[in-house]
Amino acid sequence: MTTYLLAGGGTAGHVNPLLATADELRRRQPDAEIIVVGTAAGLEARLVPARGYELVTIPKLPFPRRPNRAAVSFGPRLARVISDLARLIRDRQVDVVVGFGGYAAAPAYLAARRARVPLVIHEANAKPGMANKLGARFTPFVAVAFRGTPLPHAFFAGMPLRREIEKLDVPAARAEALPFFDLSPDLPTLLVTGGSLGAERINGTVFEAAPAIIAAGYQVLHIVGERSSLVDPGIPGYRMLRYCDRMELALAVADFAVSRAGAATVSELAALGIPSALVPYAVGNGEQRFNAQDIVAAGGAVLVADAEFTPAWVASTLIPLISDRSRVERMAVAAASAGVRDGSARTVDLIMEALS
Repeated sequence: MTTYLLAGGGTAGHVNPLLATADELRRRQPDAEIIVVGTAAGLEARLVPARGYELVTIPKLPFPRRPNRAAVSFGPRLARVISDLARLIRDRQVDVVVGFGGYAAAPAYLAARRARVPLVIHEANAKPGMANKLGARFTPFVAVAFRGTPLPHAFFAGMPLRREIEKLDVPAARAEALPFFDLSPDLPTLLVTGGSLGAERINGTVFEAAPAIIAAGYQVLHIVGERSSLVDPGIPGYRMLRYCDRMELALAVADFAVSRAGAATVSELAALGIPSALVPYAVGNGEQRFNAQDIVAAGGAVLVADAEFTPAWVASTLIPLISDRSRVERMAVAAASAGVRDGSARTVDLIMEALS
């Protein structure tokens, strides 16, 4: 029996590919032992046990960026966590450590090195995080979700996606989605989403421009997020949702999408061949802009800065684009050329190579 230690978490960008990889390992080896290392504060604390996997928690140890009391204690605290994980690796006879970035990843990488077990890394963003930059120094087995990710030994595996996306039968799901969202089968659909919490710029612009989009011959499925203050205007051809727990159906019905450029979102759009206008999140280290590069370069998406995504831009650029049906069809083909649906399998193949 093979024992796997999967490390990562904090955000959905780390947890979801970890869980998709765990699910693929379980499908291939039903008797495998899968242990997940995370923190008690991240999404993994809820999602990992809910999926049926064992979770081992460690303290959240953000790397100190300035000299202070936390910086003084960081070294000894990190050393204790590494020792604890190395002991876990030995006691549980872990065969391979697989990391996905986040606070739990770096200590697991250092523990794997100390325990002398193979290490595999998956980097979900085109601009790698600190933990994976560190871990990639210790192993030749590095999977990336985007081509050109600047890590040594990078192997393009794509994103490990949720099973319902990987195996999505788009025509069948579209037939289910139309009545589910109360959409017309006679009109193309513009899907708009800013993520689970919404995106104020995207929401406000599309809300104001919705009548013009509808006049151009589209219906709008707008997922505004649970924190949005917008009120559904109840106009024909416009469907507003606070939250969507059937995103596979929303994607299946989308002829074009407007969204942020998170790694998972971009990967799902590419995997399903959905053309899009991507509006990268304007805060942070700019990783969303880098995530969009592959699909934009392929011709499957257009990129617009958050500050420029206005009703005027919708009128001058987006509506003429989506009204050109032949261009939308070409963009769909181009988007699919940039994506893969078997990122979980490719990542697990690399894990098996490391084991061998």
